[in-house]
This record gives sequence, C-alpha cells and structure tokens, in this order.
Amino acid sequence: MTHTPTPHTTPTPELAPREQETLRHIAAGHTYLQTARHMGLSKHTVDAYLRRIRTKLNIHTTAEMTRLAITLGL
Repeated sequence: MTHTPTPHTTPTPELAPREQETLRHIAAGHTYLQTARHMGLSKHTVDAYLRRIRTKLNIHTTAEMTRLAITLGL
C-alpha cells in the first residue's frame, strides 16, 4: 500500500519558499502592503512573486490562489 501525503505535507516544487510564503499571506487575506511589511519586502517584490505564481501555475485570480493555498495546507 502506498502512502499519499496529506496537503499539509505536500510541497509545491514549482514554487520557491518565498513564493509559498507570499501565497500564504495573500490567501490569509493580507494586502500586498501588509504582506510586504511582514516579509520585509517591497510591495513591488510581493507583486513580482504573485505574478510568478500566476505564470508558473496558470492561475488567474486571487480566489484560485487561495484555493491552492488551502489545498497545499499553506
């Protein structure tokens, strides 16, 4: 019998750790500015991370990003 990892332990190899962290903040309802302040980044860097996430995973809306974050247990 093979063991299927739960979403909480399933990494997203396509996303860098900082992209995952950014995704987690946005999915929690934080604004770009709040996320930037918490992560010690500029708002522009947060925007760049989110653009990369959308491109890498073919995601177009914040709702899709939030659903992904929940699925991954972020």
